[in-house]
Amino acid sequence: MTTIQNPIIPGMAPDPSIIRVEDTYYIATSTFHWNPAIQIFQSKDLANWELIDYALKNGEVNLRGTNTPAGIWAPHLSYDPATKKYWLAYSHMVNMAGREFNSDSYAIWADDIKGPWSEPIFLTAIGFDPAIFHDENGKHYLAILEWETRQGYQAPGHIVIAEVDLENGGITGEWHRINHGFTTRGCAEAPQIYKRNDYYYLLIAAGGTGYGHGVEIGRSKNVLGPYEPHPSGEPIVTSSPRHLFSLGDPDAGHFEMYNPNSVMQKAGHGSLVETTTGEWYMPHLMSRPLEGTLLNPLGRETSIQKMHWTEDGWLEMADGSNLAKMTVEGIDGLSIDGTNTHEIKDEFVSAYSLHFMTPYRNQEQKWVNTTERPGYLRIHGENSFFSQINPAIMATRATSFGYEVQTKVAFQPDHYSETAGVGLYYDSNNWLYLHLTYSEEQEATILTVLQAKRGERIEYSNHRFIVKEEALELKIRYKHGTADLMYRQDEEWELFVEGIDVSYLSDEGVNGEPGEIGGFTALFNFIGSVDAHQRDSYADFDYYYVTNI
Repeated sequence: MTTIQNPIIPGMAPDPSIIRVEDTYYIATSTFHWNPAIQIFQSKDLANWELIDYALKNGEVNLRGTNTPAGIWAPHLSYDPATKKYWLAYSHMVNMAGREFNSDSYAIWADDIKGPWSEPIFLTAIGFDPAIFHDENGKHYLAILEWETRQGYQAPGHIVIAEVDLENGGITGEWHRINHGFTTRGCAEAPQIYKRNDYYYLLIAAGGTGYGHGVEIGRSKNVLGPYEPHPSGEPIVTSSPRHLFSLGDPDAGHFEMYNPNSVMQKAGHGSLVETTTGEWYMPHLMSRPLEGTLLNPLGRETSIQKMHWTEDGWLEMADGSNLAKMTVEGIDGLSIDGTNTHEIKDEFVSAYSLHFMTPYRNQEQKWVNTTERPGYLRIHGENSFFSQINPAIMATRATSFGYEVQTKVAFQPDHYSETAGVGLYYDSNNWLYLHLTYSEEQEATILTVLQAKRGERIEYSNHRFIVKEEALELKIRYKHGTADLMYRQDEEWELFVEGIDVSYLSDEGVNGEPGEIGGFTALFNFIGSVDAHQRDSYADFDYYYVTNI
């Protein structure tokens, strides 16, 4: 028997939506304020997943000015066997202030999972988390959360379903509200429709995105409902299986639902796939808090559970429980070859790694490329890292509680507003930056540190080191919420700053939108440059390594 180890996609990989086409599995995940948008992963065994592309990578969305944790939410991946087209539905959350949650939902399609994808087709602005269902009769349906803002009404809203015109966009019939009778945890969202035998099954996320999260299910003989609840009256997958009644409560945290007996927390928001062998699995999001805390720096990751259907036609976990596990039985008869370490080694030989993402703005040749100096990644400095407009940042997802991020940077600043280096990043208000800059007092390039903590600028004025060479190697060692900063000018690494508390670079530690509990994105590692002077400076990075320790 083979075993799958969770999480199958560590680091920021939330809201997984899975499909199988022939013998290949694909998962799409949320990306929020990061570009390119909508990660697409591929696997042959459900255990090892490779990032193969992004769906929105050609300027289809403008994420400048996006507040945490808005942006691109909950992509839903589907495949229409009648037309052999891949479909992606997604929400662009443009405002969360006042809990208004203004979100526009779109669909795109492609003949190949790697695109090219169509221009976005507008679907609705009624809410978020859209999912497309392709029925056997050729009709298509859209399920989504209808967001509610009025006092005294069901919070945060209702699941609604309507027939949708995929060629021209828009809803062709009336919205049908689905009674929330099959959830007591409330915060129903992420609806997805599946059909098996004579039943339509409606899968939802419930309990909010925090510690009370779970996956619930209902079924109906009619795609538009009404849907009867699972006989247990509880989630079919969760990391906190004790009963929670929070219907009408918009709270997404539910810290009281933390399960001290489980490594995995926040299990919920799942999607369903059948293997070629007739087995069923459910990828879902999860989190792993730092030991002794309720802080989750790696954000919401993707895990998977093995499922099965009962004799009376209900879906449940294969072991008969509803408690999500860290290890899962693999596909019968299919060997699992090795495991992905998720380490990164990029020496910029001809291009840069697909894993690099940029907050708020698009990656464009004019500010980042490997062509101006072959063998190096050149980053032209732009806005301060407090900016949500044009920060010059190239970042990769943190995927482990212990790792080192290392680079070598050549940089010749001539003004204190020109900087380049390496760092840890959550969003524009929360980051740590080990960097080179110019000192007027020393009339030389120096190494120093700048930090942003919930919007506060923290300058390490007592840490200055004169850089005598053209290039300097830099390293950050991250270990369970603390960071050691190092440099190497000769043969040996020198410790620059030790034991900085960066545990706040986590979903619960940052200052998200008012009324929200921080964010739900994740920690990233980055290299980048700033030029708030003449916009004429650039930094050349020789390599970029992320190594687990």
